[in-house]
Amino acid sequence: MSTIYKERIASLRDIMSRQNVAACIIPSSDAHMSEYTPDRWKTRQWLSGFTGSAGTIVVTLRKAGLWTDSRYFLQAGEQLKGSGIDLYKLAISGTPPIEDFLTTELESGETVAIDGNVFSAANAESLTEKLAGKGIKLNTAIDLPGIIWNDRPPIPSNAIFELPVKLCGFTVREKLSAINSLLRNAGADGLLLCALDEIAWTFNIRGNDVDYNPVAIAYAYISEKESILFINPEKLTAETAAHLDREGVITAVYDRTAAWLSALPSNSTLFIDRQKTNVGLFNAIPATCKIVEGHTPANRLKCRKNTVEIEGFRNALLKDGIALVRFYIWLEKQLSAGERLTEISIARKLSAFRSEQPLYISDSFATICGYGAHGAIVHYSATPETDAEIKPEGILLMDSGAQYLDGTTDITRTIALGTPTEKMKSDFTRVLQGHIRLALARFPEGTRGSQLDILARKALWDAGINYLHGTGHGIGHCLNVHEGPQSIRMEENPFPIQAGMVMSNEPGLYRTGEYGIRTENMILAKADVETEFGKFLTFETLTLCPIDTTLIDASMLSADELSWLNDYHRKVYSALAPHLDTTEQEWLKKKTSSSL
Repeated sequence: MSTIYKERIASLRDIMSRQNVAACIIPSSDAHMSEYTPDRWKTRQWLSGFTGSAGTIVVTLRKAGLWTDSRYFLQAGEQLKGSGIDLYKLAISGTPPIEDFLTTELESGETVAIDGNVFSAANAESLTEKLAGKGIKLNTAIDLPGIIWNDRPPIPSNAIFELPVKLCGFTVREKLSAINSLLRNAGADGLLLCALDEIAWTFNIRGNDVDYNPVAIAYAYISEKESILFINPEKLTAETAAHLDREGVITAVYDRTAAWLSALPSNSTLFIDRQKTNVGLFNAIPATCKIVEGHTPANRLKCRKNTVEIEGFRNALLKDGIALVRFYIWLEKQLSAGERLTEISIARKLSAFRSEQPLYISDSFATICGYGAHGAIVHYSATPETDAEIKPEGILLMDSGAQYLDGTTDITRTIALGTPTEKMKSDFTRVLQGHIRLALARFPEGTRGSQLDILARKALWDAGINYLHGTGHGIGHCLNVHEGPQSIRMEENPFPIQAGMVMSNEPGLYRTGEYGIRTENMILAKADVETEFGKFLTFETLTLCPIDTTLIDASMLSADELSWLNDYHRKVYSALAPHLDTTEQEWLKKKTSSSL
């Protein structure tokens, strides 16, 4: 397969030479800056063979490199073999940022090309400024890979459907009113929405244009005067067209968005998120228009779940817990019987158990099933070539989730398939300590995720151990499993944790060539106490699934940590047992009984 990618790189360089382009940048994003993209925009994967969800390729006439983060170091190293593309590890000492690489490799007067339809306005502006320092130009209006990608898939035309108010809590008119109120406060008279999850949330629509994320390809403009959804007409059924019409929404053709923006009145004040708006669309906005930037009002409203959405999450996580209990019982039985199991086969079986639950749509991402050393690859994706056999020894890491009409789930469990070593138990317990300390956090209103992140890492840092991914991300309601603007990670994010946010709590530890450990639950930020020092928030753990106690060294746990674990297991049993048969109840009772 590496020969194919070498040939594609060579073809790209030929086009570059003919177009007088010295370098071409290919990001992983689509026209909406999505994490997961439709096949139409999987240019980076098509060019390189690297299938991770994050990464950027730079091709010059002499070199080619992929820049990606720690989640994909091992995966990228394997998938890039023989392609002629070098791996550049982000956030690792000695790795040059892309702009530094380009200013070193290129000469003044040369040109870098990007497809402006898949590059954010913010990133394009930053790159333009940095390249200009050496006299290098950035061309944002040319899609060079598109010229050589002859069988490129079309933009998806799948039909959308309405998410009813009984599942989402507010009508479209109510959401538009709230958005317009925030626009007035920001001094803007219009809002451009490009992020697919923000559009889906605002208009109470869902789709299946992107794997795992129930969104549809569209743009939107919102103002007091009019609300327009730019979407291809074949995606509208009679029911969804009637739904949008009832809510006062005008529809227009998707590819007319730029032309419509270019005709905005010269005195307009448009609110945009430059991080989520592609530079091609941004350049269509008249220069006379005033721009207000930031996280959009839709995103600020979406990230704080309403009471209906929170109840939906609880229902979804109950169903998920039932499916997980049945899956782990099945897994134990199969291993005891000596059946041949592999990473791919058990991941499929987990999806099958979830699909039996009411309102199931799909998985919320490709299940990460890492057995043994594969667990150390943070976002490992099993292929037929790497599909390891599961044996009754070592440990298994499974990161999975589901999309239900009433909520989205995301959970990671690490389980022992045989007798764990003392090292495994120590590592697992340190990760669990970090998980518990974050779960027990009480913090003042206005606290940022970067201020909480140390709670999940300190037990690991005390032992000279660390993990390089984030500790927590927002989770959408029947939407993207990864959403912002909030996060819990070492890097600074100025957006505070607020009541109503649903997030993940997922510290981990990865020993290359040995195993990986991660314990992940979903948590809800909610009001706790108010004192003379202000209002304080705390987290409620929502996920319902036992944690493997055979991997815990109880002597390492404090009284508070042990109490949290026992309380959590009592909650899991109490919630799930009424929905299980006698055999399943007995299994769960054993897994949640205090024996530490």
